[in-house]
Amino acid sequence: MSGSVLTRVVSHLSRTSRFLPPNKTRCANIRRPFTAKPQGGGQIRPLDGVKVLDLTRVLAGPFATMILGDLGAEVIKVERPGSGDDTRAWGPPFVGEESAYFLSVNRNKKSIAVDLKDPEGTKLVTKLAKVCDVLVENYLPGKLNEMGLGYEELSKVAPQLIYCSITGYGQTGPESHKPGYDSIASAVSGMMHITGPEDGDPVRPGVAMTDLATGLYTQGAVMAALLQRQKTGRGLHIDCNLLSSQVACLTHIAANYLNAGIEASRWGTAHGSIVPYQGFKTKDGYLVVAAGNDQQFMKVCKVLSMNGLAESPKYKINKLRVQHRKELLQILSERFMQETTGEWLRRFEGTGVPCGPINNIQQVFANPQVAHNGLILEMDHPTSGRIAVPVKHSSVISSKSPSKGQRALSC
Repeated sequence: MSGSVLTRVVSHLSRTSRFLPPNKTRCANIRRPFTAKPQGGGQIRPLDGVKVLDLTRVLAGPFATMILGDLGAEVIKVERPGSGDDTRAWGPPFVGEESAYFLSVNRNKKSIAVDLKDPEGTKLVTKLAKVCDVLVENYLPGKLNEMGLGYEELSKVAPQLIYCSITGYGQTGPESHKPGYDSIASAVSGMMHITGPEDGDPVRPGVAMTDLATGLYTQGAVMAALLQRQKTGRGLHIDCNLLSSQVACLTHIAANYLNAGIEASRWGTAHGSIVPYQGFKTKDGYLVVAAGNDQQFMKVCKVLSMNGLAESPKYKINKLRVQHRKELLQILSERFMQETTGEWLRRFEGTGVPCGPINNIQQVFANPQVAHNGLILEMDHPTSGRIAVPVKHSSVISSKSPSKGQRALSC
């Protein structure tokens, strides 16, 4: 992926310095059209020709702009002089001069250091906004307005600009003044309430899912805005926030409450409405088995050599299995403990019952399907040397009956 690695074009500049983009002449020219072809005649990517001005830091915003960069956009990341993005210091581990955390969400970007409290810095950001298609920021509502960099101000000089704001709670409302943190939004949104062991305390998910979900919503909203601008010729203001993203992701949990008044509970690895649909301890690890219908439950019983369970009136249909959850799970748990994870996987192979091991991270990256899907990307970093990052992007494959130049996207 030569040439698409994050590079720090200008960094740690003094407060009074002129902060220039990597190519002054190019940035001063009229913006490239949305349909521009990539330089060098290579394969056209969806966002080739799109310029993104990235004023975000930490995770939700950088994750969104990284995806835009993966899809071909030119991303110019603006950082504060000296320390830069907060996550540059989030370690160990560090790879050379950079934290592994920072490297994980900032590929495919160029970086400049700008002091937004300096009038010269705000002038430069305004100048960049005029030649960019998208601006993404995650400041507190009103903060950039005070600097003359809010949507109202920039839309006057850059009417084509798609201006995307990421906050904790939204642009307006009783909590809009509060800063946004993944763990707090996860708690307030109910996500933490439904995560954790059945009889235990609420648990924070192992990765910042609220931040990541907001990043995905942001990327999708920006893509939709680019399409809308093709129709209207004008930019718009997008409001993304952690609270709304996570509440939207409650899906059936929210529907259960809104339509039936059912309060959610924590179920550990289990499912509140389907049994068995959870993790089981084996001789040497853990296995998740998901019997999503009555036929699959019968197959589970056959694999376990417990056909009598499938014939029991208490377990014949899922509704009854949910009612007799504890008794049934006790029986199944004792049986799963009698064999290794590998042995159970071998027995379930070809039965049509969804199942899989609970892998540690070493096992994840040793998984042959992970390698086959190209989820590990190695690249040369200008200060950290050879690095590896997890990557998920739409791969291009040939369609069955392609016309000339036609391709299908695989996500």
